[in-house]
Amino acid sequence: MSQKRSPQSGGSGQEVRAAAARALAPVLSDQGSLAGLDEHSVVARDRGLLKELCFGTCRRLPRLEALAGLLLKQPFKKRDSDVQALLLLGIYQLLYMRIPAHAAVGETAGAARLLNKEWATRVLNGCLRRLQRESEALQAEVDRDESVALEHPPWLLNALRQAWPEQWRDIMDANNQSGPMTLRVNQHHNDREVYLGMLTEKGLSGHLCPHAPDAITLETPCDVTALPGFEEGHVSVQDEAAQLSAALLGPSLAPRPGARVLDACCAPGGKTAHLLEQFDIALTAIDSDNQRLARVEDTLSRLGVEAVLEHADATERDWWSGTPFDAILLDAPCSGTGVIRRHPDIKKLRRKDDIRPLAKLQRQLLDNLWPMLREGGTLLYATCSVLPEENSEQIEAFLARTPDAHVTTPNDVAWGIASGAGRQLFPAQNSHDGFFYARLEKRTA
Repeated sequence: MSQKRSPQSGGSGQEVRAAAARALAPVLSDQGSLAGLDEHSVVARDRGLLKELCFGTCRRLPRLEALAGLLLKQPFKKRDSDVQALLLLGIYQLLYMRIPAHAAVGETAGAARLLNKEWATRVLNGCLRRLQRESEALQAEVDRDESVALEHPPWLLNALRQAWPEQWRDIMDANNQSGPMTLRVNQHHNDREVYLGMLTEKGLSGHLCPHAPDAITLETPCDVTALPGFEEGHVSVQDEAAQLSAALLGPSLAPRPGARVLDACCAPGGKTAHLLEQFDIALTAIDSDNQRLARVEDTLSRLGVEAVLEHADATERDWWSGTPFDAILLDAPCSGTGVIRRHPDIKKLRRKDDIRPLAKLQRQLLDNLWPMLREGGTLLYATCSVLPEENSEQIEAFLARTPDAHVTTPNDVAWGIASGAGRQLFPAQNSHDGFFYARLEKRTA
């Protein structure tokens, strides 16, 4: 049996389990994601439990679904995806959490009444009690399937094994853990050593990250309101791998005060803000999603930095003035396979057939943005993917059709591994997410 998690404070009750089932039902029916999880749908003391139930269930979903298949005499109907969610939640609690078994069974089954499906109470009760009795045998049976035992959909397991024959197991192990909480210290206020001391004074422990010079990883995640100076813009939450974009653009931007920079596909704005904290630049940030662009505006306002924000499609040029940029950051839409531990619903929602259209979009973005870069300028291509089709193969194809593109990705760095013209980072337990970077310079004529 897998190692159980620590207990959640204040967590029990039918209400929180019903709320979790409502949040998971759209994921199970391919109608939504956990991005819109409303933690305020439950009382404050149960919000941590709600998040753990939803994210933990998605993280273990391939195995939970296989067990549910053995426990049920026949599958629930599509309209009862919320009841299916309750069953998965119950299995997750029994196998992976330290909630007492009687509460995991009773409160989960009882939550069906709050979904106006009292008929399901007996079914859920019976399934979960059978799991208690036959846990070892049932788990052994489903774990004969390698993709179930490793808790990844078959297409992704095969893709990772083929792409990374030496690293694939470590990647999946990291995907099955929750990601750490990493901070980016705003150097306008404090250096990170000083800020680490401020955290210690507040009873929060952490350590300096080895690769990103502004990064601190907390030993235990906390609410942002507990972070000293958060509202005043002293610190932000951002993974260490994501913070490397500023370091990679530094050689182009630091010597050019007032440089014109484009952040294409900028939402949710972490990299946008980091560039503005680090460099004296004139930054234009665009995104095709107006709601996500509003989040970027909120982030910049909290940090007291400014950029020109435009609701625009980076595959088009109708928004562009015609004046070339000195640097372009293309944080391209991708499969998210490097951040599954932070978005575990990817295991359910992402399909093998999604990768080719994403690669096509990335190609369109590269080809459309490259002419906007001045001669001698730098384009940084980034994804939070670990799939070569979106990363090394994408850049190799771009270089083949773009004669004036020259690779400047550094090789003398301690992070990631060389991967074609770029560097690939893999998700690492208690460390950074999976990311790919390739830095390109436009040759002068």
